[in-house]
Amino acid sequence: MKTHFEIIGILLMMLALIHFIFPKYFKWKEELKALSLINRQMMTIHTLFIALTVFLMGLLCFSSANELENTHLGKSICLGLGIFWLIRLFIQFFGYSKELWQGKLFETTVHVLFSFLWTYLSVVFLWTAMQ
Repeated sequence: MKTHFEIIGILLMMLALIHFIFPKYFKWKEELKALSLINRQMMTIHTLFIALTVFLMGLLCFSSANELENTHLGKSICLGLGIFWLIRLFIQFFGYSKELWQGKLFETTVHVLFSFLWTYLSVVFLWTAMQ
């Protein structure tokens, strides 16, 4: 499992860094103009904190694989992370409209890749928690 946690750590830290391109990629400067100042800032700040949380999850996995796998606290953390990513997997299919990705090659590829990623994360964390 140590290798899985190290892989997950790298993937999550990379995912966190990708969040920093969101404002430009999704054209937030133009798209969010209609929102109030508080809502614009909440989008930006919440995205920053999601990125920070995901990065720290990755750092935890990369640096503390043995503890996650072999201690009661580690297994409890894995249970929480497994539930978190399982809910994220559920949201991938039921929170976002199919119109966002269906029939679009790039968006469908991203949808499928992230579905596999959320599944992988859920399985590794939940499997570890149950051992």
